[in-house]
Amino acid sequence: MFTRQKLVSTLFASLIFISFVSYSQEGAKIKIEIPQGSTPWNNLNVNNNPTTFQFAIVSDRTGGNRPGVFLDAVKKLNLLQPEFVMSVGDLIKGNSEDPTELNREWNQFTGFIDSLHVPYFYVPGNHDISNKVMEDKWKELFGLTYYHFLYKDVLFLCLNSEDNYRETVDGAIKDEQFNYIKKVLEDNENAKWTVLFMHQPLWERKGSDTKRWKDIEKLLASRKHTVFVGHTHHYKKYERNNGKYIILATTGGGSTLRGPNFGDFDHLVWVTMTEEGPIIANLLLEGIWDEDVMTNDLADIVLPLSNQPSVSVEPIFIDRPDFGTEKTTLKISNSSDYDMDVDFKFISSKNMLVDQTKFKGKIKAKDMKIFNLQLKGINIRKFNNIDPLSMEVNLKYNLKDRPQLELNRVYNIKPVQKYKLLLAKKAIKIDGNLKEWKSLQFKLTEKSHIVADLFSHTGNDDGSGAFSICYDEENLYIGAEIVDDAIVVVENGENPLYHQDAVFIFLDARPVHKSCMGGTGQKIFSSDWITIAISPDEQGSIYRKQSLPKGTVCKIQLTKNGYSVEAAIPISYLNEIQISDWKNFRFNFMINDYDQGGQYKSKIYWKPGWTEKNNYIGSGTFFK
Repeated sequence: MFTRQKLVSTLFASLIFISFVSYSQEGAKIKIEIPQGSTPWNNLNVNNNPTTFQFAIVSDRTGGNRPGVFLDAVKKLNLLQPEFVMSVGDLIKGNSEDPTELNREWNQFTGFIDSLHVPYFYVPGNHDISNKVMEDKWKELFGLTYYHFLYKDVLFLCLNSEDNYRETVDGAIKDEQFNYIKKVLEDNENAKWTVLFMHQPLWERKGSDTKRWKDIEKLLASRKHTVFVGHTHHYKKYERNNGKYIILATTGGGSTLRGPNFGDFDHLVWVTMTEEGPIIANLLLEGIWDEDVMTNDLADIVLPLSNQPSVSVEPIFIDRPDFGTEKTTLKISNSSDYDMDVDFKFISSKNMLVDQTKFKGKIKAKDMKIFNLQLKGINIRKFNNIDPLSMEVNLKYNLKDRPQLELNRVYNIKPVQKYKLLLAKKAIKIDGNLKEWKSLQFKLTEKSHIVADLFSHTGNDDGSGAFSICYDEENLYIGAEIVDDAIVVVENGENPLYHQDAVFIFLDARPVHKSCMGGTGQKIFSSDWITIAISPDEQGSIYRKQSLPKGTVCKIQLTKNGYSVEAAIPISYLNEIQISDWKNFRFNFMINDYDQGGQYKSKIYWKPGWTEKNNYIGSGTFFK
């Protein structure tokens, strides 16, 4: 019978043999005819040093096991193809003296490992050995609870931090194991690096008797070494004892999964061992995909779902300065061929209440659900300063034979001021001179919606403006005056206008039920609306001029305090988009202000930018 103990021994022998062959072979070189002069590569020093190798480490699977994560890690290890895989323990649920249950758990785990393409080295954790029965089972299956091996002159020490299981839950290493470690280190004093694997971070057990751990650290202090452990389920790196000591996060064990900033994530550790020591990369499982991450047939399913307008909220337009109680309709549509799970909730607002705060349910394929909502205003002093209600929507499509597709969006809802569009009183010549405009109605000031860091915008003299908008039978007209204390432009036109001083005019001519929902999550240039971007350079450069409606005209003039802008957009464009006599459109205006060569950048919006998180439904809608 080919026991697991024999298998481990065979793997050691194979690794030593591979090491010998690797040293005896000269690294491959790129063969290429090198032309004279410049070449389309930086150098030909291929990174294929025969002493360099890569291995992976997996961390705790149990201690609050989340099914499927570890098996997913095994599949992704097969994609990455390391030379071998190390562990740091907590492989089964354990903590039992029932042989039947232990057999079941170990059969399940070794079944996972059977699908791994490369060698896997076992290290015990407290869930694997916490009593005599479990220790005996480990020895029956794997023979050794601690061992070592050499690969390409690197010493791998696989230790058992559970020597203390009969006395305390805290880990320890006792005399017998210490003596083994001491001899191994003495016998391999010339190893170029030592890598140690065990389960518990014994250096953190300051109030516990870890037996001989401190003595082991003394032996390691003079060696080039790195230590990997698990157990706490939180990633943390120490610089100590002349080495790096790293506590790994999880590979399926219990975790809040708050992300890298908290050290809580599922990962594989990818280690490249070089002559100078290990280079360590943490690969989050969610970021490792095979070549089928997006196939042509999957794109045909997924992209229409992600682009379709599944959520629609009827905007609340108000032409009075107060707000009491208003009604609106939320419609969630599922036009796909797949059932859709819906989960939405409203986040509290200091100025608004809603009568239905959340919903969780299913919408069948080709169906919809309509919610009639009632909004109530509270503590409202100024209409324009109402804090919106935020609605978080999570949609999950249950695709056949595919992973579940999940889409998340946030929509901001508030009463919207209804703007009446004025008729032009006289003909307007588009020359950048504002002589036809008596006054400019809408202001962009330091109290407007500004996107900038703390020091970029210093007040109205730094960057501000005003604009008006009107129409006649032929055109929609925009006139604007910009205040800018230092105009920054790129005269050669190489940079897009959003990398220098410019104004941006946004016009969404779609019917109001579509235009009101546009924005968040999209790019500043979108096929849903037109964007006129014009810079105060000598040419009055217009970005992507060819994409604007035919007949669009823009002009710019420098002034004493900045510059002025005029634009005209043909009314025929509005009629074309609305497929009838136009009735309304959505509008926004933005000043792009660069200072000190781009060191300071500010975006000053009339209404929140449609691509910004504070964009709200229906803002800036004008009615004829």
